[in-house]
Amino acid sequence: MSLESNRPAPERVAAAMNAFVRDFTRESAVHMDACIRCGHCAQACHFYTSTLDPKYTPINKLEPFLHAYRRTTAPWAPLARLLGAEKGVTLQELESWQELIYDACTMCGRCTLVCPMGIDIAALISRARHGMFAAGLVPEDLRAAAERAENEMSPLGATPKVLEERVDWLEDEHGVKIPLDLPQADVLVTFSSIEIMKYPHSLVAMAKVLKHAGESWTVSTKGYEATNFGMLSGNRDWQHDMSERIIDAAIACKAKTVVLPECGHAYGALRWEGANVHGAPLPFEVVHISEYLASLARKGRLRLKPLAKSLTFHDPCQVSRRGGASEAPREVLAALGVDLHEMGDHADAAWCCGGGGGVVAIKRADELRRGAFRIKMEEIDATGAELLATSCANCRLTFDDGAAYHKWNKSMQSLTELVAERLEG
Repeated sequence: MSLESNRPAPERVAAAMNAFVRDFTRESAVHMDACIRCGHCAQACHFYTSTLDPKYTPINKLEPFLHAYRRTTAPWAPLARLLGAEKGVTLQELESWQELIYDACTMCGRCTLVCPMGIDIAALISRARHGMFAAGLVPEDLRAAAERAENEMSPLGATPKVLEERVDWLEDEHGVKIPLDLPQADVLVTFSSIEIMKYPHSLVAMAKVLKHAGESWTVSTKGYEATNFGMLSGNRDWQHDMSERIIDAAIACKAKTVVLPECGHAYGALRWEGANVHGAPLPFEVVHISEYLASLARKGRLRLKPLAKSLTFHDPCQVSRRGGASEAPREVLAALGVDLHEMGDHADAAWCCGGGGGVVAIKRADELRRGAFRIKMEEIDATGAELLATSCANCRLTFDDGAAYHKWNKSMQSLTELVAERLEG
């Protein structure tokens, strides 16, 4: 049980609301007042679409915090309190909303994309998670993973010692060199715990690509874990710590570029929030691995043998829709010479896999997530493609689980691994 959950109920509610509005901007306030209840966001949400349950309507997930905003921060808040127009939120209400904030939202941003009023619902859900964490209302398995990441540098047990052991094994097994803790390198490479523990061939693939490109690179045992469970759980301090480890490691080795792994939320955490967390512009470039591969291809530093097969690509929401990098993997696939069969909804409009935002780490959310996964199965089957690929290990994990549960005869592959397998020479 967390320390936050031991406090009296009124204190926990106050902490939740204060955390939610603490970094409110004028834009946030406009968003809280702008909803016209059109229902577009519901049709864009994989959890609503797969259940048709109105409680999963994205804007509905913010209801307790909307009341708190109108009572405490809105321009007419004093009048609302005086007239009793907005009642205070109770702890019981927040407890009942926990599932909607965590289990039933991946913060994929598809609702944001279609909102005619431009409300960034995904960003508001992230703020709501700040409030839920402050009140001790994070799902226990997600909180435990975040706490491990804070204390042990990894949510899945991929501690620095485990990383070193993995690297030794992979170097011996595959004849590659994965340099650790070099004092100076142009590129700092990061990984996700899912790759280290479940898909270690991703590390090998990265090493092969970087050697092929003739890059000066290293991995730091002081800042290698790119998945930011502090952000996913809603703890600002932990988010800061997890980002600073990578930032400090990059500065220490004088890196010009930090390459983020096949992980969607890692991209959002460092590429788009890193400088704010750090409090100053980052003295290096931050790129997702798909962007890095695309850059190598454009510069003629990625020499590939053609992959003469049809393939469909699953866009990780945080890289494509939220991150703006939807063209990068397609440049890489073009360099591979694949016959690309796009899904009906792809790139910025792609459906989420259902496991992002920490949802795949919440056991009780399995049934809801697996139900939503049918959307992806149907879209992929309709393409008739021979291969599936993505650039997010969390998506890959969600696909593996969904395929096993539904007995679906498809297997998701890594974009980086596909590239490494087709390197000339």
